[in-house]
Amino acid sequence: MADETQKPTPDGGVSTENEVTQPLGLPRWVSAILPIVLLVLVLGVFAFTSPLASIQSQSGEPLPDVTITHTTLPSDETVVLHVTNNGPDSVTIAQVLVDEAYWNFQVEGAGGDQTLAPMESAQIVIPYHWNPGWDLNVALVLSDGATFENTIVAPSQAPGFSLSLLWTLAVIGLFVGVIPVALGMLWFPYIKTMSDRWLHAVLLFAAGVLGFLAFDAGFEAFELAERVPGAYEGNLLVVSGIFGALLLVQAISAWREGRVAAGDSRASSGLWIAYLVAVGIGLHNLAEGLAIGSSFALGRVSLGAFLVIGFMLHNVTEGPAVVAPVARGERPALGHFAALGVIAGAPVILGGWIGSLAYSPTIGAFFLAIGVGAILQVNWEIASMVRDAGGRVASATNLLAFLLGLGIMYVTDLFVAL
Repeated sequence: MADETQKPTPDGGVSTENEVTQPLGLPRWVSAILPIVLLVLVLGVFAFTSPLASIQSQSGEPLPDVTITHTTLPSDETVVLHVTNNGPDSVTIAQVLVDEAYWNFQVEGAGGDQTLAPMESAQIVIPYHWNPGWDLNVALVLSDGATFENTIVAPSQAPGFSLSLLWTLAVIGLFVGVIPVALGMLWFPYIKTMSDRWLHAVLLFAAGVLGFLAFDAGFEAFELAERVPGAYEGNLLVVSGIFGALLLVQAISAWREGRVAAGDSRASSGLWIAYLVAVGIGLHNLAEGLAIGSSFALGRVSLGAFLVIGFMLHNVTEGPAVVAPVARGERPALGHFAALGVIAGAPVILGGWIGSLAYSPTIGAFFLAIGVGAILQVNWEIASMVRDAGGRVASATNLLAFLLGLGIMYVTDLFVAL
């Protein structure tokens, strides 16, 4: 029931407000938490009484579900399988086969036994001498007879953790991420001299570069999601990461618009968009670093000079995308340029370290998804920037510039794929 009350206002007037009377005269906080308390009670009753026990006994037990997420080869005498129990019941690993032969094994990280609880992960260590380049077929046999197989294609030894590995990944990240972005940012003086028409074309070129990165990362994220343990719902994890990052960046943008409305000149400058672009590229490069680091962790290192050159050609186009939003108005301080370059390029190094120390398809897919969501929102901001400056996003010049950004990224990506 609602009662109307009148209260005086500071200007001498009277305002009318509705006061809602709570049922039974309960305080507001009680009505707020009451549904939660009742839900907990219902769940407790359901868990302890097991009303579906008779139905489960008639329909049989749920099928086991075990995922071999990836394998590591610390030496030519050892094979390590990383497994996760996705099912609702515990499973016991009874036997391991390597190339159709039963082999000794040891389970690590499962409480000291061979049983995995629901959602539990472990490592199965197999003392087996393997030959580099010769495919291995491994299979797990559970106590109920269920079998799960995995093929290790062209196995090669992982280098293992060391300070020299971290240094190597830092050098690779410097040449793959930081230096190309910095070189691309050197186009800033030339971009600053462009007319509004051509500057808008450069901004749409940047949007094309970012669009390619979003498609590339999105396809890779869904491909990686297939190796995510089923319990974590890989595809939904990717979708959640994309929309979560997009909405987070949008919330930050909405806060910035509020600052602009309040008269904050810093929030209305192109430097804000430049930092958003740098963050979007940085998130993508973080995922790129994760891929490089995981290649070391899994013993699939093939970073020759040609591949590094391909990465540099591919990433140098990210530099103009970062600095184009600040081509109008007063030139930012050099410290801002340094910060933009670090934010956009240095995450390759961080990603390489994370990927080499704690490789996980789940983490990789999620970071890729976050990068996609951030980039999509940044492209929307770039389009808004062009419209606010009096330009037309869908002009012939701008559309061709967007396609040129996509095309150049595609061609340079071929150097990475070769």
